[in-house]
Amino acid sequence: MNLPLEEYLKPTPAIDCETRSIKEKVQELTNRQEKITMKAISLFYFVRDEIKYNPYSPHYLPEHYRASTILDRREGYCVQKAVLLAALARAAGIPARLRFANIRNHLSFGKLAEIMGTNLFVYHGYDELYIEGKWIKATPTFDLKMCQENRIVPIEFDGKNNAMLHSHDKDGKLHIEYVRDHGHHSDVPLDKIQNAQNKAYGSDLDERIKMAGA
Repeated sequence: MNLPLEEYLKPTPAIDCETRSIKEKVQELTNRQEKITMKAISLFYFVRDEIKYNPYSPHYLPEHYRASTILDRREGYCVQKAVLLAALARAAGIPARLRFANIRNHLSFGKLAEIMGTNLFVYHGYDELYIEGKWIKATPTFDLKMCQENRIVPIEFDGKNNAMLHSHDKDGKLHIEYVRDHGHHSDVPLDKIQNAQNKAYGSDLDERIKMAGA
């Protein structure tokens, strides 16, 4: 559902854009910038590279998705990083919302793939930022260090064009396939995310991750 633009500037339980630490970080990152586009770019690259991508980050309680908590922890998985970018954007006066999709990661391997039993990631989260009259997709999921270590093509963001996960890696191998779009939300639809995860991976996924020492 499309809400009035001002609704995408308001704080929510997860997107706590009025929290002091969020406001201070925005000020630090954008205090010399006047153009909205430049502010959005600075916020994007901070979340992309300074917040480590960690697919094992706790994600089963509402507080695990609070933007200020993610900022303090300095790591998170895709939805958590998207929440933080949304909060920073709203604090900077940029309307922001969350978008979700099911994706297949054809390069998924190791412990996580074994635990999940599939390369399907349900409710992958990213952002949509309203810049110069249009919604632009921005995906801050994979940090640059991880990309360099795994031959992944980094996602670049210019504030004008959609920045989505790439279909192939640096070696031309099939990487990301978008399977199903779940639309946009003004806050984290935690019940929908957890129901989809339980259906795809089993209700004991969190316990399996803990047992594996992830």
